[in-house]
Amino acid sequence: MALTTLVAGCHAQPATSEARASSATALSAAEFRALMNAVAEGWNGNDARKAVDCFTDDALYSSPPSPRVRRGRAALYEFFGGAPGRPRPMRMQWHHLVFDESTQIGAGEYTFEYEVRTHGVVMLRLRDGKISNWREYEQESRLSWDDAVGENRF
Repeated sequence: MALTTLVAGCHAQPATSEARASSATALSAAEFRALMNAVAEGWNGNDARKAVDCFTDDALYSSPPSPRVRRGRAALYEFFGGAPGRPRPMRMQWHHLVFDESTQIGAGEYTFEYEVRTHGVVMLRLRDGKISNWREYEQESRLSWDDAVGENRF
């Protein structure tokens, strides 16, 4: 019997009683895309709760080479703006998302704007249908995405 899940925001819901009995929820590539879009929608809508619901309770969030690691959903909730939200709008745009269903590891290429514009790549690991590890690498740039990637656009 095939295991299917429905993704509504970041709450993956098993579709069968057999699936509900399983403690592990492996996402498909399409479900990974929906998860990542939900994170972006949370940030773009200044909704920290929507974004943080996409992460596990013990998630790790880092941005090497900075030694700072944000640990857990409560810390991420505050980092994402908490109840009042951030004082200025954020803007997250995914350009490419890739996902290996067998390892539940994915990556995304993005542009993020908050006070400054950055272009970057994030590596992610999922567990039970949510983000357990987020490691981002980004470069500040005044250029638009198209100008930044230049002729190597795809």
